[in-house]
Amino acid sequence: MSNCNSCPSQSNCSKESTKCGVTNNPLNKIKYVIGVMSGKGGVGKSTISSLIARELNNKGFKVGVMDADITGPSIPRLMGLSGERADGVEENILPVISKDGIKTMSLNYLIENENDPVVWRGPMVGKAVEQFWNGVIWGELDYLIIDMPPGTGDVALTVMQSIPLSGVVMVSIPQDMISMIVTKAIKMTKQLNTPVLGIIENMSYISCPGCNTKIQLFNENHTKDFIEECGVPLLGELPMVNSICNLSNNSYEKDKIAISELFSPIVDKLIKTLK
Repeated sequence: MSNCNSCPSQSNCSKESTKCGVTNNPLNKIKYVIGVMSGKGGVGKSTISSLIARELNNKGFKVGVMDADITGPSIPRLMGLSGERADGVEENILPVISKDGIKTMSLNYLIENENDPVVWRGPMVGKAVEQFWNGVIWGELDYLIIDMPPGTGDVALTVMQSIPLSGVVMVSIPQDMISMIVTKAIKMTKQLNTPVLGIIENMSYISCPGCNTKIQLFNENHTKDFIEECGVPLLGELPMVNSICNLSNNSYEKDKIAISELFSPIVDKLIKTLK
């Protein structure tokens, strides 16, 4: 293990070296580490994490996804890897690789049945996240996407204080109550000196199947007001479509082109923000 001075993401990290708690695996070299976060569950955070990873992969980058939502892991299903198991080499864990070459790690790869509950207290959950960072052989990656659990609890603190994040993407939906909770998460990241790269608004609208007119599900002025209040850029607005809603049913390959058309502009903005 190495100290902060040899961290591969040091140039992108906002933390002072004297306060950095990073323990990096010398077998890993990761250029950018992006956390995906929401204030509340049920807004599509894990789905968007998986789709950011897939679109980066489509653009030719080497990508990994860490499922830091320890008590509610869903990355294996979303990546078409349900039922897979992770192997180990000496003291390290090998990530499970999707058929399109994306490296992934989730607690579901380490338990017998994906439906079994993880009944752990906060410190154990935090240790698992740290192990996924420094105990997994990620190798050389351009981007590591960390799917964080909803809220501003132990795991969010562990990730922001122990892992050299390049920044965080916030996921929201156009509803007052959700936006209020997401605002709390944004304020938390700023307090911890972690850059907020932007907001992705999920379930923003539906498209009329006959004329492609955008039909707003909520107050159309809400997003503009929310973005202005937060002072964070809007990376994109996503419609409610079957191609995204059905990802956990291994439908990505069938809808790959349609999904890429939606996500390519969002990921282009994300890449540009990190440069």
